[in-house]
Amino acid sequence: MTTYKYPGILQKTIKELSSEESYKAVCHTHFFEHPMPSALQLTEIVNLTREIIFPGYFGDSPVRSESIHYYIGVNTERLFDLLNRQILAGLCFQCNTSDPEMLNKHKKEAFEITKQFIAGLPELRRVLTTDVEAAFVGDPAAKSKGEVIFCYPAIRAISNYRMAHALVKLGVPIIPRIISEMAHSETGIDIHPKAQIGEYFTIDHGTGVVIGATSIIGKNVHLFQGVTLGAKSFPLDADGNPIKGIPRHPIVEDDVVIYAQATILGRITIGKGSVIGGNVWVTNDIKPNSKIVQFKPRDLLFAEGGGI
Repeated sequence: MTTYKYPGILQKTIKELSSEESYKAVCHTHFFEHPMPSALQLTEIVNLTREIIFPGYFGDSPVRSESIHYYIGVNTERLFDLLNRQILAGLCFQCNTSDPEMLNKHKKEAFEITKQFIAGLPELRRVLTTDVEAAFVGDPAAKSKGEVIFCYPAIRAISNYRMAHALVKLGVPIIPRIISEMAHSETGIDIHPKAQIGEYFTIDHGTGVVIGATSIIGKNVHLFQGVTLGAKSFPLDADGNPIKGIPRHPIVEDDVVIYAQATILGRITIGKGSVIGGNVWVTNDIKPNSKIVQFKPRDLLFAEGGGI
C-alpha cells in the first residue's frame, strides 16, 4: 500500500512560498491598524449607491412617496460609513509608513472625501438619468426606461464608471479601479475610471467595449459592442519602460456614433457628428460630420482606377 507524505509536501511548499525571493514582487506590506480594501464591502457600496440613485429598482425594500425619505436616509447613512472605511483603506494601501500621525491624517482626509462624494450624489443621479435617457431613445427594443435601468448592462457599467470617476477626481487611490473592474467582470465592458465621459452616453449591447484611461468622450455619444478606444503605441523612457500618464487615447467629440468592433487608436480626434462604421480601424483624425465605412473589394478596385 502506498503511503502519501502530505505533511512533508506541505512543509516544503510553505517554506518555498514564505521565502522573500518568492513573495517580494507580489506581497503588499500591511501596517498595523491600516484597513485593507474589501471587495465584499465595495460590492455593497456599489449596490447601495445604485439603490440611492435609482430608488425602487435595486434592493428588496418597496419605495413609496411617504417612505422614500426614510429609505434614502438609511441607505445614505450606511453608504457613508462603508465608503469612509474603504476610502481610508485606499489611502492606507498606498502609504509606505506605519506612523500613527499619518494614519490620523488619512482618517481626516477619508472623512472629508466621503462628505464630498455624498454631497455629489444628486449630480451623479442627474448625469446617470441622461445616460438612461440616451439608452432608451437609442434602442427601439427598449419598452421603458425602467427596463433600461433594470436590465441593460451598459447602465450597470456606466454607473460603476461614474461612481469610480467621482472618486478619482477626489484623489482616492485604487478603490476607483476596483469598482470599475467589478463592472468589467459583471458586464464585459471595460471603462477606465480616469476616462472623461460626457452626458447622454450609452453603449448598445456592450460586451467587449474598451475605453482607455486618457480617453475623452463628449456628450450624446453612442457606442456599440466591441468598440475599442485604445492606445496606438507606448513611448518608452531611457530604460525601455513605458512612460505613464501621457495622453494616448482618442478624443471623441459630441454626437458621434461608433458601430460594432470599430477600433480607434492613439491620441486622435473623432470630429463632432461623425459616424464610424463597424469593423474599421481608425488611427488618424476624422473631420466633423464624417462617415467612415469599410471599403468593399469592388469599391477598392474602382478607387484605384481599376475595373472588372
